[in-house]
Amino acid sequence: MAELAKKAAEDKKGRNITILDISEISSIADFFVICTGSSSTNVQAIAGSIEEQVKKTLGLNARIEGYREGSWVLLDYGDVVIHIFQEEERGFYNLERLWADAPVVASEINIS
Repeated sequence: MAELAKKAAEDKKGRNITILDISEISSIADFFVICTGSSSTNVQAIAGSIEEQVKKTLGLNARIEGYREGSWVLLDYGDVVIHIFQEEERGFYNLERLWADAPVVASEINIS
């Protein structure tokens, strides 16, 4: 599911996508998918794309937080939690640093 979310985010111009395996250090989820959108509209489009692809492919619905504001949308699928940030919020919360003990499964840093 994390890879499916990554692909759906890429399809909507999600940037700097990272997948962290937190399964050995936390019981809240197995994976975090973290990505950046360029605006609230882009963050919402990324979230919508992920929701659509996961529903279509796996038949699962997410618990969703922050969609209306669009600065940080969280899609919680239980084992996989997806964080979609605008640049400023991602830097402020810095989940990669907070979860620095988690192995990085995939990371794509692009400057644009």
